[in-house]
Amino acid sequence: MVTTVKREDFSLLVVDDFSTMRRIISGLLRELGFRKIAEAEDGQVALRTLELAAASDEPIHFVLSDINMPVMNGFQLLEALHAKPENDPLRKMPVLLVTAEGRKEDIVRAAQLGAAGYVVKPFTKQTIGEKIHMTLRNRGILVE
Repeated sequence: MVTTVKREDFSLLVVDDFSTMRRIISGLLRELGFRKIAEAEDGQVALRTLELAAASDEPIHFVLSDINMPVMNGFQLLEALHAKPENDPLRKMPVLLVTAEGRKEDIVRAAQLGAAGYVVKPFTKQTIGEKIHMTLRNRGILVE
Protein backbone atom coordinates (compact mmCIF):
# COMPACT_ATOMS: atom_id res chain seq x y z
CA MET A 1 0.00 0.00 0.00
CA VAL A 2 1.30 3.44 -0.93
CA THR A 3 0.45 6.51 1.12
CA THR A 4 0.52 9.80 -0.78
CA VAL A 5 1.37 13.04 1.02
CA LYS A 6 1.34 16.45 -0.64
CA ARG A 7 4.78 18.06 -0.53
CA GLU A 8 3.36 21.18 1.13
CA ASP A 9 1.83 19.01 3.91
CA PHE A 10 4.98 16.95 4.48
CA SER A 11 6.74 18.03 7.67
CA LEU A 12 10.45 17.69 8.41
CA LEU A 13 12.59 18.33 11.48
CA VAL A 14 16.20 19.48 11.10
CA VAL A 15 18.35 18.78 14.18
CA ASP A 16 21.82 20.32 14.52
CA ASP A 17 23.59 22.25 17.25
CA PHE A 18 24.92 24.80 14.72
CA SER A 19 22.24 27.27 13.64
CA THR A 20 24.09 27.92 10.37
CA MET A 21 23.91 24.23 9.43
CA ARG A 22 20.19 24.11 10.34
CA ARG A 23 19.64 27.13 8.10
CA ILE A 24 21.61 25.54 5.21
CA ILE A 25 19.74 22.23 5.41
CA SER A 26 16.38 23.98 5.77
CA GLY A 27 17.22 26.09 2.71
CA LEU A 28 18.04 23.00 0.67
CA LEU A 29 14.76 21.40 1.75
CA ARG A 30 12.86 24.53 0.66
CA GLU A 31 14.63 24.37 -2.71
CA LEU A 32 13.35 20.79 -2.96
CA GLY A 33 9.80 22.12 -2.48
CA PHE A 34 9.24 21.34 1.20
CA ARG A 35 7.57 24.08 3.22
CA LYS A 36 6.91 22.64 6.69
CA ILE A 37 10.35 22.58 8.29
CA ALA A 38 10.95 22.72 12.04
CA GLU A 39 14.35 23.00 13.71
CA ALA A 40 15.90 21.76 16.97
CA GLU A 41 19.36 22.38 18.43
CA ASP A 42 19.87 18.94 19.98
CA GLY A 43 18.29 15.52 20.32
CA GLN A 44 16.46 16.36 23.53
CA VAL A 45 14.69 19.35 21.97
CA ALA A 46 14.03 17.23 18.86
CA LEU A 47 12.43 14.46 20.92
CA ARG A 48 10.18 16.95 22.72
CA THR A 49 9.27 18.58 19.37
CA LEU A 50 8.41 15.19 17.86
CA GLU A 51 6.29 14.20 20.86
CA LEU A 52 4.36 17.48 20.83
CA ALA A 53 3.83 17.26 17.06
CA ALA A 54 2.63 13.65 17.31
CA ALA A 55 0.08 14.68 19.94
CA SER A 56 -1.23 17.44 17.67
CA ASP A 57 -2.82 17.40 14.24
CA GLU A 58 0.53 18.41 12.71
CA PRO A 59 2.85 15.37 12.96
CA ILE A 60 6.42 15.48 11.71
CA HIS A 61 7.10 12.91 8.99
CA PHE A 62 10.90 12.88 8.66
CA VAL A 63 13.99 13.86 10.69
CA LEU A 64 17.42 14.96 9.46
CA SER A 65 19.80 14.92 12.42
CA ASP A 66 23.43 15.63 13.11
CA ILE A 67 25.24 13.01 15.20
CA ASN A 68 27.62 15.07 17.33
CA MET A 69 25.57 17.42 19.52
CA PRO A 70 25.56 18.35 23.20
CA VAL A 71 22.80 17.28 25.62
CA MET A 72 21.52 14.39 23.41
CA ASN A 73 23.36 13.33 20.26
CA GLY A 74 21.90 11.78 17.12
CA PHE A 75 22.56 8.21 18.25
CA GLN A 76 20.84 8.88 21.59
CA LEU A 77 17.88 10.39 19.72
CA LEU A 78 17.59 7.19 17.66
CA GLU A 79 17.80 5.09 20.85
CA ALA A 80 15.07 7.20 22.50
CA LEU A 81 12.78 6.83 19.48
CA HIS A 82 13.30 3.09 19.29
CA ALA A 83 12.63 2.75 23.03
CA LYS A 84 9.07 4.00 22.44
CA PRO A 85 6.24 1.44 22.72
CA GLU A 86 5.64 -0.71 19.64
CA ASN A 87 2.38 1.09 18.81
CA ASP A 88 3.92 4.59 19.05
CA PRO A 89 4.44 6.03 15.52
CA LEU A 90 7.61 7.81 16.71
CA ARG A 91 9.26 4.40 17.08
CA LYS A 92 9.27 4.11 13.28
CA MET A 93 10.17 7.75 12.55
CA PRO A 94 12.56 7.89 9.60
CA VAL A 95 15.80 9.58 10.70
CA LEU A 96 18.50 10.51 8.21
CA LEU A 97 21.80 11.16 9.98
CA VAL A 98 23.82 14.05 8.59
CA THR A 99 27.38 14.33 9.87
CA ALA A 100 30.83 15.69 9.09
CA GLU A 101 32.41 12.33 9.90
CA GLY A 102 32.17 9.28 7.67
CA ARG A 103 33.67 6.79 10.13
CA LYS A 104 32.79 3.20 9.36
CA GLU A 105 31.88 2.45 12.99
CA ASP A 106 29.40 5.36 12.99
CA ILE A 107 27.77 4.11 9.78
CA VAL A 108 27.45 0.62 11.27
CA ARG A 109 26.05 1.98 14.54
CA ALA A 110 23.56 4.15 12.65
CA ALA A 111 22.30 1.10 10.76
CA GLN A 112 22.08 -0.96 13.96
CA LEU A 113 20.01 1.77 15.61
CA GLY A 114 17.60 1.89 12.67
CA ALA A 115 18.68 5.11 10.94
CA ALA A 116 17.02 5.54 7.56
CA GLY A 117 20.35 6.60 6.09
CA TYR A 118 23.62 8.42 6.58
CA VAL A 119 24.93 11.47 4.69
CA VAL A 120 28.40 12.95 5.10
CA LYS A 121 28.87 16.73 4.96
CA PRO A 122 29.38 18.47 2.62
CA PHE A 123 26.47 17.24 0.52
CA THR A 124 24.29 18.55 -2.27
CA LYS A 125 20.59 19.27 -2.57
CA GLN A 126 20.40 16.32 -4.95
CA THR A 127 21.97 13.94 -2.41
CA ILE A 128 19.54 14.97 0.35
CA GLY A 129 16.58 14.79 -2.03
CA GLU A 130 17.54 11.31 -3.23
CA LYS A 131 18.05 10.00 0.32
CA ILE A 132 14.66 11.35 1.44
CA HIS A 133 12.91 9.99 -1.66
CA MET A 134 14.56 6.55 -1.35
CA THR A 135 13.73 6.28 2.36
CA LEU A 136 10.10 7.22 1.83
CA ARG A 137 9.72 4.95 -1.21
CA ASN A 138 11.02 2.03 0.88
CA ARG A 139 8.34 2.84 3.47
CA GLY A 140 5.56 3.08 0.89
CA ILE A 141 5.23 6.87 1.09
CA LEU A 142 4.98 9.02 -2.01
CA VAL A 143 5.47 12.78 -1.71
CA GLU A 144 4.10 14.68 -4.68
